[in-house]
Amino acid sequence: MLKRSFFIASIALASFSSCVSVTSTAHVQNKQELNNIELQGKLYAAVFQQNAAEYQALCAQAFNIAKLQLDNILQQEHQKPLAIVTDVDETFLDNSPYAVQMAREGKSFSDASWTQWTTRADAKPVLGSVEFFQYAASKNVEIFYITNRGVNDKQGTIENLKKFDYPYADDSHVVVRTSESSKETRRENLSKTHEIVLLLGDNLSDFSAAFDKKTQSQRLENVISNQELFGKKFIVFPNSGYGDWEAALFDYKKDLTPKQKDQIYNQSVIGF
Repeated sequence: MLKRSFFIASIALASFSSCVSVTSTAHVQNKQELNNIELQGKLYAAVFQQNAAEYQALCAQAFNIAKLQLDNILQQEHQKPLAIVTDVDETFLDNSPYAVQMAREGKSFSDASWTQWTTRADAKPVLGSVEFFQYAASKNVEIFYITNRGVNDKQGTIENLKKFDYPYADDSHVVVRTSESSKETRRENLSKTHEIVLLLGDNLSDFSAAFDKKTQSQRLENVISNQELFGKKFIVFPNSGYGDWEAALFDYKKDLTPKQKDQIYNQSVIGF
């Protein structure tokens, strides 16, 4: 009887030890999985972008507002040909497959992998974009795609636009980055020949140099001081995956380690 009791106790102890071991391992594993907030966050942002009907609704809403504003603008007199300036990525082309692939491979953005993606010319339109740009073109309003895609991305970008029948998909209207990332000089050059009546983008720097390389507090201050322009001349599109909001969080430092970024992400939010 004593031997049997000892045997049962031994089994119970082994089972308990096994549970503790499994629980402990699972805890460590979960901790490791949460260790790279950036990659996990970009994957989660892509889940929203690819699956949420709300995302497409937000894009459709932005293009509906843009059309209303354009109709009002067309009622007025103008001295120069009219132009709409639009960003490309996450403004009307969905690049979430790139974000998914990078996250699955445990990699961050690189020029080489990005050009590999843009060369495919396979980014899909967001809801309402093709119709809006075609409508603007039918009213003799030129579309200029001022993008921070690079020279190596230009041909793939033009092919992508042509694939989905975007107007003005040509060399003179697709204006890529050559040196500086700021779009101000490119906008100013266009202003010499055209009146820019609308600007579309997912990043505040798509609208004005007032948002270039600014701190988080300065970006917010400039939004507040220019709030009457949003929905009127500035049309903003949702992008929770990347942007200057993220760069500002890191004080525009590009050499931070994943661990350092995790610390900044955690310190930037408030729980209860």
